[in-house]
Amino acid sequence: MQRRHALLALLAPLLLSACAGPPLPEPAPPIVFVHGNGDSAALWTTTVWRFESNGWPRERLHAIDLPDPGARDDDGVPQAGRSSTAEHAQYLAAEIDRVLARTGARQVVLVGNSRGGYAIRNVVRNHGAAPKVSMVVLGGVPNHGVWDLPAFRPNNEFNGAGPFLKALNAPQAADGSEVTAGIRWLTIRSDNNDKYAQPDGAWIGAKGKPTNVGPDSPALKGATNQVLPQRDHRELSFHPQAFALSYAFIAGKAPETLEVAGEAAPVLDGVLSGIGPAGPDNRPLVGATLEIHAVDAASGARLGEARHRKTIGADGRWGPFVASPTTAYEFVVSAPGYAVTHIYRSPFPRSSRIVNLRAERIAAADSAAVSVITLTRPRGYFGVPRDRITLDGVSPPPGIPPGVAGVSSAKLKLDGGAGRAVAAEFESGPIRERIAGRAWPAAQNHLVVLELTN
Repeated sequence: MQRRHALLALLAPLLLSACAGPPLPEPAPPIVFVHGNGDSAALWTTTVWRFESNGWPRERLHAIDLPDPGARDDDGVPQAGRSSTAEHAQYLAAEIDRVLARTGARQVVLVGNSRGGYAIRNVVRNHGAAPKVSMVVLGGVPNHGVWDLPAFRPNNEFNGAGPFLKALNAPQAADGSEVTAGIRWLTIRSDNNDKYAQPDGAWIGAKGKPTNVGPDSPALKGATNQVLPQRDHRELSFHPQAFALSYAFIAGKAPETLEVAGEAAPVLDGVLSGIGPAGPDNRPLVGATLEIHAVDAASGARLGEARHRKTIGADGRWGPFVASPTTAYEFVVSAPGYAVTHIYRSPFPRSSRIVNLRAERIAAADSAAVSVITLTRPRGYFGVPRDRITLDGVSPPPGIPPGVAGVSSAKLKLDGGAGRAVAAEFESGPIRERIAGRAWPAAQNHLVVLELTN
């Protein structure tokens, strides 16, 4: 409770600004969450939980999964396993119509992270969705580009000088407004810790070269523009502070709590996918198998036989599974052409249908290791020295550079100790989490993932 009050007090000036607007209609409007480049609906899990914990009906919270979530190198040239801006917007437009039909609502609220914000702005401006949308929240969306360089990847959708963003940012009113009238808009950006809003091209493979964009790239003329200091690119959507701003803007009042309220018997489900021709995709990995084991939270050791087992069908879904809110779990994914992937997770306090899982492969460079352990933080990046990160006693783990937070995973290759316990700890301000797993042998095609929830 003290942490909740401290966080809300810190955000009070921003929440007052974000709350300015008409009162929330009854019933609560349906919200459609749109993930970013290469991501999945799973990243919205904790955000959905926090909306539910503040009384938002579960059936009015929807997170989409774009089948091919990665952007094309050239938006006008077809590329296997990747989607164009037009395809992205068309997919979102269809989902908006489905949500309106299911709920009987007249309008939806759209909440987007990163590339997801492009689809939102595109569907509103160019695909006829404006009358169906009441509010938009854009977290970490590089609205004016990750770079603004006419000669560098000129037709990529992330180029502020390219045709897509130039058209999207063209003024829509005499005052220069860049947003569609009749809709309330909120953008959330960082002060200087968003890897995709940097004046130097280090994060786009052009270190030392100017990008012609800065930390204010996500801000839009005509929108309510808020800054969350120190927050990284993903945290601008998924951090409790980002939730507080989003909730206040949509509901017209500050949230009652930033904590996740527990349930006695959470029901879990999600889609199991793999890796497509252009990287991770969200398509069902048909024929894969999943096992779920309860594990000791301190050591990762299994507690008896598997609690759930399923072969994945055409819908890709691996559940439902009734979990204990106090038990840590190991999700074991097996599929031809992939490593046996052991994913260790903290206890799930609430139900979710977007606990998406992905099969992984052992990289050729890692094949000689006794065990390969990956720590991943899907809803944020690792920042040094902002965060304290420890993986199997190594702090910080290898591969996490200091400065701007821009890496969401860290890998250790063990040269011994197969079968022993391995643990990770993460601390960033009030967020603290510890996960333990086992060092499964890489020689037998096993891969270990310790996945943080926060």
